[in-house]
Amino acid sequence: MVKIAWHPLYAHPLPEGHRFPMLKYELIPEQLMHEGVITQNNLFTPDQLEEDVVILSHNKDYWNELKCLTLSSKEQRRIGFPLNAQLVEREISIAKGTVDGALFALEYGIAFNIAGGTHHAGSNWGEGFCLLNDQAIAANYLLKNNLASRILMIDLDVHQGNGTAEIFYNEPRVFTFSMHGDKNFPFRKERSDLDVPLEDGITDQLYLDKLKESLPLLLKHKPDFVFYLSGVDVLETDKLGKLAMSKEGCKERDRLVLQFCKDNNLPVQVSMGGGYSPNIKDIVDAHCNTFKIGLDIFE
Repeated sequence: MVKIAWHPLYAHPLPEGHRFPMLKYELIPEQLMHEGVITQNNLFTPDQLEEDVVILSHNKDYWNELKCLTLSSKEQRRIGFPLNAQLVEREISIAKGTVDGALFALEYGIAFNIAGGTHHAGSNWGEGFCLLNDQAIAANYLLKNNLASRILMIDLDVHQGNGTAEIFYNEPRVFTFSMHGDKNFPFRKERSDLDVPLEDGITDQLYLDKLKESLPLLLKHKPDFVFYLSGVDVLETDKLGKLAMSKEGCKERDRLVLQFCKDNNLPVQVSMGGGYSPNIKDIVDAHCNTFKIGLDIFE
């Protein structure tokens, strides 16, 4: 049975001005259950992540300042909002959902996190509303416990996975692939193993052609596990994305990636990443398509 991480903390309201994007964490599972795509049995609630797992990916001093809420004002501005204990607890739950999801993916082929994709968090910084890097944490957990030996990170959020690239820069067992808006945040990019920068306004066909060209190259790493960040901020409707993809194009993107994983016998954990369209329905529909495609391919 395909498992999906969800926790009430995922929908915990952010400070004023940042609350709208949090609605999707309630609406996605509701929509999937309303359509009969999943049942309550598909959902699991992660608990808190052990500290020794966090510091496999993050500097211990950064982690201590984060959990004690002692990051400087400058560091908090880089994250994008003032810290509080519930936000840190939320981030730990998200990371644990991705770790647990990776274990479920080993068993069932695929698993999802309703949240996650916090790829701007580096080894010793938080950035862009990301405090801890959930997929990096899960990847290092698998490596540490000999549950995977060569990992592929496929990041198709509109923003470069700069934190993920930095964490694994000197780790040959992890290959980082990011296809992102060239002129979008973060404006100081890190170096992934394969970066595919995209011009503003790119539409479905060119985007999908670039993805089709890139996917076969990733097999040269000989991965045995995949983490997929499926941000829907690539949509034309997204107020931060600057690209021009349709919902159908985004759906085909997910199909290409997940079929690639299935065809090559690669377990895959999927985290949702960004989505900032003004109409919440556009965000929820596009995210729900990711789940539907994954369930169709793997079940």
